[in-house]
Amino acid sequence: MHPIDRHRRDEALRAANRSRGVRLPEWKRAGRRREGSHRAAGWLTVLPMALLLFLLLRTFVIEAFRIPSSSMERTLLPGDFLLVNKWVYGAEIPFMSARLPALRAPQHADVVVFNWPVDPDKPFVKRLVGLPGDRLAMRNGVLERNGVTVPEPYLRAAQGATPRSPTAPPTRDSWGPVVIPPRHFYVLGDNRPNSLDSRYWGFVPDSLLRGAPWFVYYSFVPDSTETVPWLTRVRWARLGTTVR
Repeated sequence: MHPIDRHRRDEALRAANRSRGVRLPEWKRAGRRREGSHRAAGWLTVLPMALLLFLLLRTFVIEAFRIPSSSMERTLLPGDFLLVNKWVYGAEIPFMSARLPALRAPQHADVVVFNWPVDPDKPFVKRLVGLPGDRLAMRNGVLERNGVTVPEPYLRAAQGATPRSPTAPPTRDSWGPVVIPPRHFYVLGDNRPNSLDSRYWGFVPDSLLRGAPWFVYYSFVPDSTETVPWLTRVRWARLGTTVR
């Protein structure tokens, strides 16, 4: 008899027995118990492996991150949810002062995620504008690096800084020059008038670098008047967009 026909026959017999209240033979019931125990054992084997794989990926490869403020508009918006590539700069090995090999070194204009030097428990995301050895200054909102004006097409808008006299003290839009020390970076927000960045708290040690945003996997408009803005105010056009 063909296996499919045999399976159909067995199913029909089981249905008929159930309708008549006939119990299955003991050997069949034992077989079913063994089948159930094997299935449970399989799940007990798969679940720990899946959990371990998730932890490894989150520790060394990729991590989710939410944008809480407008400091990186127009590149990143409040309510954006990102996947961060932790391997690109070499993921940190837990409980050890060591990192995995990096895919590449940080570069000018990279958007980076790092632990805030003032409070390392808080992750920040900013634009990297200064590498070790760079000489940075800002004149009326225009960034200069090593004596050359830096083109910044990613800025939210013109800064509109007020011109200052050469004797005036440093301001948000006019400061420097500063030289970036070894193994440190200088970061600024793309929304310069509304960004807490290196202008206020200094350099970022390379040990605090966590990774680079990869793409926006979800986004919605935060709105305190909406009950569930994460459902009603979704920015569909931003889903899947890469971060540059």
